[in-house]
Amino acid sequence: MLHYLKKNIVFFGGKGGVGKTTTSSAFALRAAEHGKKTLLVSTDPAHNLCDIFGKQIGREPTPLADKLWALEIDPHHESHRYISTVKENLRKVVSAQMLSEIERQIDIARISPGADESALFDRMVEIIEWGQRDFDLIVFDTAPTGHTLRLLSLPELMGAWVDGMLSRRKKVMTMRETWLEDADVNEDPIYEILTARKLKFARAREVLLNSRQTAFSFVLTPERLPIAETRRALPVLAKYRIPVDTLVVNRVIPDEADGRFIQRRREQEQQYLAEIEQVFRDHRIVKIPMLEQDVTGPDALAVVASHLF
Repeated sequence: MLHYLKKNIVFFGGKGGVGKTTTSSAFALRAAEHGKKTLLVSTDPAHNLCDIFGKQIGREPTPLADKLWALEIDPHHESHRYISTVKENLRKVVSAQMLSEIERQIDIARISPGADESALFDRMVEIIEWGQRDFDLIVFDTAPTGHTLRLLSLPELMGAWVDGMLSRRKKVMTMRETWLEDADVNEDPIYEILTARKLKFARAREVLLNSRQTAFSFVLTPERLPIAETRRALPVLAKYRIPVDTLVVNRVIPDEADGRFIQRRREQEQQYLAEIEQVFRDHRIVKIPMLEQDVTGPDALAVVASHLF
């Protein structure tokens, strides 16, 4: 995965429990050792970075090693912050009589499906925007597959939604301009807010789809369910023009492992490895052996990194 060091942003996705946090952490640490000023970002609500590095990590960049920082995005905090920002923007443009009802509707929307993903994506875009100025490389340790797919499809979906809102808003203001002498379609604060949001999504989409800047890697284990989930996920990402470059096959039974039980497991694993090589033959495939101990601390991460690189 040495070619990933030429990128600005690297995403690690995959099924829950396959080792995304371990893999992304090992990659980020090795990138920092190669001289890249690296920011490791966890978008998974069940954060594990602090367990791997043995250090408390919060919502702002925390130094972990030379040239390596990390932060964890809290979806609930971001959702609250996102809703508060929306309310604050509306207070500037909505009459006092309408504000109470609008805020009530916003509070209802806060618990609707997709609200957390929208807030989380907003925070990711912020991190990408200032992170590219302050860091050489941003590494995202993402949540399990379904959550990540919804997240990465948002720029296109939300872009279409905002386009619809802009079109309707422009019609309303044009009609108002026709009937009211003091109305000006070019001085509509709500239209300005929507336009700014559209540009924000457009910038994010441009970065995500730029293969010179951004790379996506999927982590799986040589087992039936992770293989099946990966087979389903890759076409969905391709639909949104997000190509997955490399597959990391984690926890492969090492050759030196012995015993009758291990031998039977290895025989089954060989079938899954052959399936992975066949089904995903158009992708780079990197294999990481199962280690004897839990992966915590720089020494264990260095072992994982040696297989990634």
